[in-house]
Amino acid sequence: MTEETKNGFFYFIYDTIGLLLKVLIIMLVIFTFFIRQVTVSGHSMDDTLNHEDRLLVWNFNYTPQQGDIVIISHGAILQEMLIKRVIATGGQTIGIDYATGTVSIDGVLLQEDYIKGKTIRPLDSIGSSDILIPEGYVFVMGDNREHSTDSRSVQVNLVPVNNIIGKAFFRISPLDSFGILT
Repeated sequence: MTEETKNGFFYFIYDTIGLLLKVLIIMLVIFTFFIRQVTVSGHSMDDTLNHEDRLLVWNFNYTPQQGDIVIISHGAILQEMLIKRVIATGGQTIGIDYATGTVSIDGVLLQEDYIKGKTIRPLDSIGSSDILIPEGYVFVMGDNREHSTDSRSVQVNLVPVNNIIGKAFFRISPLDSFGILT
């Protein structure tokens, strides 16, 4: 091998390692400040999300919107993060008719094709079925309404916006469900 070939090979290796380090640093910044990975634990979001699905969550400069699937940090009572759907945001009034299992926002019935089961009143219900959501809070529910501890329960109640880690936007596992969440 000539000296010129050795130097060319050395610079190729040097450049490749430098490129890999730059990519690693960029990925660390992205996954530290912009995107997180979470794993679904439980069945409160069946059939939209399933137990042990792996999701990517956008957490940079995020403001919750009605219909978003969000990750909520544990509060004083709960021991782990929650994954729920935002049903109402600050300033909206949510109405739940437990007799029919329907939900309305500001008097307009929600079309909820994503839910599984009937919207039932939990045993530890927060009480009133018409609630004005204060600014800075959201009302969340699981899509599997018969098996979800959510804002209908005193354990969760209204969720402060600053307890929301981010919006789940992409499923990375299992591969047969890989793709954007709606």
